Amino acid sequence: MSDQAKVTITHHVQGQGGKYVANIEGETHQGTLEWEPQSEGVRVATHTIVPKAIGGRGIAARLVERLVTDAREQNFKIVPQCWYVAKKFDENPDWAELRA
Repeated sequence: MSDQAKVTITHHVQGQGGKYVANIEGETHQGTLEWEPQSEGVRVATHTIVPKAIGGRGIAARLVERLVTDAREQNFKIVPQCWYVAKKFDENPDWAELRA
């Protein structure tokens, strides 16, 4: 993937939870970030998965950023159970108000 390749992130509801899916133009592999509800207004980010074939390109970071954007727009908090999501929260202190 070049820096110019288009990345599209979509959100899919699955049961009570959901999954963010990153599709990269020209690639068959997808990155995902899964979440489960904890309580009203709180989502637990459980897994962020980016296959090696598309790794090292910032896909996981984009998935987390989309989750954070949705949290701000939809007024929910995030429990960063996934180590990668927790790391991104630590790196972005301006997200502190979104951490449950």
